Amino acid sequence: MTTRQKILITGASSGLGEGMARRYAAQGRSLALAARRIDRLDELAAELRPTAAQVAVSELDVTDVETVPVVFRKLRDELGGLDRVIVNAGLGKGAPMGTGKAHANIETVQTNLIGGIAQIEAALEIFREQNHGHLVLVSSIAGVRGQPKAQTAYSASKAGLTAIGEGLQTEFAGKPITVSVVAPGYIETAINRGVDTKLKADLDSGVDALVKAIDNEKRWAPVPAWPWVPIASALRHLPQSITRYLG
Repeated sequence: MTTRQKILITGASSGLGEGMARRYAAQGRSLALAARRIDRLDELAAELRPTAAQVAVSELDVTDVETVPVVFRKLRDELGGLDRVIVNAGLGKGAPMGTGKAHANIETVQTNLIGGIAQIEAALEIFREQNHGHLVLVSSIAGVRGQPKAQTAYSASKAGLTAIGEGLQTEFAGKPITVSVVAPGYIETAINRGVDTKLKADLDSGVDALVKAIDNEKRWAPVPAWPWVPIASALRHLPQSITRYLG
């Protein structure tokens, strides 16, 4: 499989995005990093430049949908092309619906789904021009089946991202543009910090599993594979009376 040398990662200032940037920099790849916190990106870039082939950074709020393609093209030009775009920027806010906190749910959907669509559009414009590229959508196990209470809007936003990925996989089947959907389970990041479960992976293990799945360019990959592959299958097929106890 061809090594994807020039990689753009959104949401790269912390968590899984930062972890992936560190892994790929250690492998000597060229990185384009985007996030809202440009000060943190600048610090990270300084750390990564001794090992990465190249590091370009740009401030980006993915909910500013008009700016997304501008930033993507700028980063593409700095790297001299893009081989892979990882749509990772996301938000984990949420509240039970009807409890007066609609803003948290709306913000989550705007970031994860609307912002995700803006990134997908920008990436695929570049890939169509190049006639090659690997688009990676970071969804979630929570997107496999609707989740209750504070996770409902988050679950819906990730389910939407997964559905888009599936549609694009059909569209680009047999073509030089590849689309992968990766679905992390509980990994120790800010989004999952308050989750108390024995199923939660530490950040390093979670990032290792994520990078492996991405580099294998799987169409659909729950990560880490254990226990999330069987849990994802159960969530898809078992009755709700059982699945409500999973995860």
